[in-house]
Amino acid sequence: MKVPTELSLTGLAGAGPGHTLPASQRTLPALLKARASAMGDAPLFSDRSTSWTGSDALAAASRRAGALKAAGIAPGDRVALMCSNRVEFMEIVLGCGWLGAVVVPINTASRGMPLQHMLANSGARLLVAESSLTSAIAGLELSTLALERVWLIDDGNAEASLPLACEPIPPLGEAVDASNVGPGDTLAILYTSGTSGLSKGVVCPHAQFYWWGVYVASHIGMTREDILYTVLPLFHTNALNSFFQALISGASLIVDTRFSASRFFAALIETRATVTFLLGAMVPILLSKPSTDAERAHQVRIALAPGVPEQFHDPFTERCSIRLLDGFGSTETNCVLGRGFSDQRPGWMGRVAAGFEARVVDEHDEPVPDGQTGELLLRATEPFAFATGYFGMPEKTVEAWRNLWFHTGDRVVRDADGYYKFVDRLKDAIRRRGENISSYEVEQTLLSHPDIETAAVYAVRSELAEDEVMAAVVLKAGSTLTPAALVAYCEPRLAYFAIPRFIEFMRDLPKTENGKIQKYKLRERGIVSGTWDREAAGYHLKRA
Repeated sequence: MKVPTELSLTGLAGAGPGHTLPASQRTLPALLKARASAMGDAPLFSDRSTSWTGSDALAAASRRAGALKAAGIAPGDRVALMCSNRVEFMEIVLGCGWLGAVVVPINTASRGMPLQHMLANSGARLLVAESSLTSAIAGLELSTLALERVWLIDDGNAEASLPLACEPIPPLGEAVDASNVGPGDTLAILYTSGTSGLSKGVVCPHAQFYWWGVYVASHIGMTREDILYTVLPLFHTNALNSFFQALISGASLIVDTRFSASRFFAALIETRATVTFLLGAMVPILLSKPSTDAERAHQVRIALAPGVPEQFHDPFTERCSIRLLDGFGSTETNCVLGRGFSDQRPGWMGRVAAGFEARVVDEHDEPVPDGQTGELLLRATEPFAFATGYFGMPEKTVEAWRNLWFHTGDRVVRDADGYYKFVDRLKDAIRRRGENISSYEVEQTLLSHPDIETAAVYAVRSELAEDEVMAAVVLKAGSTLTPAALVAYCEPRLAYFAIPRFIEFMRDLPKTENGKIQKYKLRERGIVSGTWDREAAGYHLKRA
């Protein structure tokens, strides 16, 4: 099969880009074939150790699919993946997409109950993980999971023994033909933080990633000469869909394993990047460092940077010569709000992009007038541009997509010119350093400590204009538990970014007449003189 070049690799500017691509071709296998046919020798992906051309990516997809098939993985089976930004991550994603299996990327920091839930909910038969992560897996109740085997990346030696088949990741197998997947078939299940419950597995079809690539590439003005660079983790939507931006636009993507403020601009120079990706807190962190020559010696012209506070836009551009492009999207949706740079208004999420519709509504889903706050509802005009639901959670799917609109849980306001501004979250969620944190999951971990009577977890604002995690805790009578000891208890049980920074021991928590904890009163109370601050106390997490 040969897809004409102009259908998938050019013509990305303007409203509704990519509409001429037949719906049947909005799948990962078709896009890989198109890229290999049109630009087979051009760079596509690199983890700074291994590099792929378009032809290499096609071969990796078909041969990794062959290895998965030889291991008994069939179309529709789920393959869990715990891996940092490296070529093996993309091998598994492409192999699953080629075979018609479903990849389940899991945050490498996941531990304890949240990790147990994600593996159980997804029903994954195979787990592919870096060897250093087996200690997190060993503490789970593996007998209750559908897991049959674990493939280990790196040297293949587990750091902890596992009571199931554990082997080094096999080499690429014999190439197999692409499965006959459609645009609405599931490519990935991405877990996003629950708000009053466990994390939900967002069911993402092939075409959703296609549209992510098309729309973001259009907004950035991406061309085949561009080199994209990201340090954001591939197990999240932001970085994973940057691969599709490169695949569709003819550009190339380079990934590094983690963000380093002291090394960021040097990395831009080394990779010759022209486009990069930032999150809200990263910009003030970079601006807090002493200025260096490297800040202006790079070739980056623009950064996709959702959630950067208004006051940081101009100083960052003036100092670093990088324009910041804001916008709004979520794992369940797409690049819904925000267009090109010329249409941007710093501090605002932007206007509705072509291909989508938005409403601001009250508690009854009735639209509210411009200037009045309400919940943001979204829907797409293109088929399968949004996720298709939450895996194994039909009631949550119906709740979120009720009345045929996706309910974001975000409170916004729209002005008369059609610009949307984020106000706050309706849901009880916390967002720190680009990670969504379930207060419920943190609370359940705290409550599992034998000395804790009750606890409430909520967000407080940090000096970086983002959320920090705070816990108000009531101890059982006679307990001598200290905040530092509680943090140590949390370390093997929670992702490092979810461990509370602020802890306050209280005699009681504010409650309603029915006994429900009134978190809004705790948020209003905030940090007081008796609040313990992990950072001020000099407590260093094993990974921070």
